[in-house]
Amino acid sequence: MAPILDDHSLEFISRGPEQTRRLGARLGQLLQGGEVICLEGPLGAGKTVLAQGIGRGWGTVSMLTSPSFVLVREHRRPASDKRLLHADFYRLGSSAEVWELGLGDWMGDPDAVVLIEWPERALPILPQQRLWVRLEPSSASRRRVLFTAQGEAHLALLQSFRRAAFGV
Repeated sequence: MAPILDDHSLEFISRGPEQTRRLGARLGQLLQGGEVICLEGPLGAGKTVLAQGIGRGWGTVSMLTSPSFVLVREHRRPASDKRLLHADFYRLGSSAEVWELGLGDWMGDPDAVVLIEWPERALPILPQQRLWVRLEPSSASRRRVLFTAQGEAHLALLQSFRRAAFGV
């Protein structure tokens, strides 16, 4: 059972990469477009593993891999105009570089889901409406995953996710 910290938060302990992917898949199934999902945590915390699950649940035909060197990868699902944009801000030096990528145009767009690794590197340009996910290693295989919703749409997403993943 995952503890509910408050209406806007949810904490979970993952016992391994496959469980983290399954958790992401549950979240990905709920994404409709317009969501901004921020994945924060140190190197090796499982951000890309969670992103892979989100992509699988959302229905992308391609496997999500870390976009560290290309900065943004676009993914599609069959027979849909919607897209999932997977960004990695690790190599960026400033928020201005995010604007140069054009990603700001997609944040909140109803035809796109924006998934960001290392979002803390561009806080000033992130929308206030978002789901923030903090991953923290607690052992070699375990991860503490803390979900925090900001804004009504992302709060509704977190509540749906809580019911879908944990039945509460």
